[in-house]
Amino acid sequence: MSRLPRLTGTEVVRALQKAGFEIIRQRGSHIYMRHADGRATVVPVHKGEDLGSGILSKILRDAQMSRQEFPKLL
Repeated sequence: MSRLPRLTGTEVVRALQKAGFEIIRQRGSHIYMRHADGRATVVPVHKGEDLGSGILSKILRDAQMSRQEFPKLL
């Protein structure tokens, strides 16, 4: 299993947008994103904080992306 980079919520949102996800709404610091094919995920965006490896893994699982293809979007 490849190691995931340390990323902020904003960087993850930008990468998911490159993969075809759209921001559908935001509630507080949580951005709700959806792909045209129905996949959806929530990304917490807390200024100045990196996402933990567990939450990043959950986002990738929700987005149905592998750990190998995600760094190519950065």
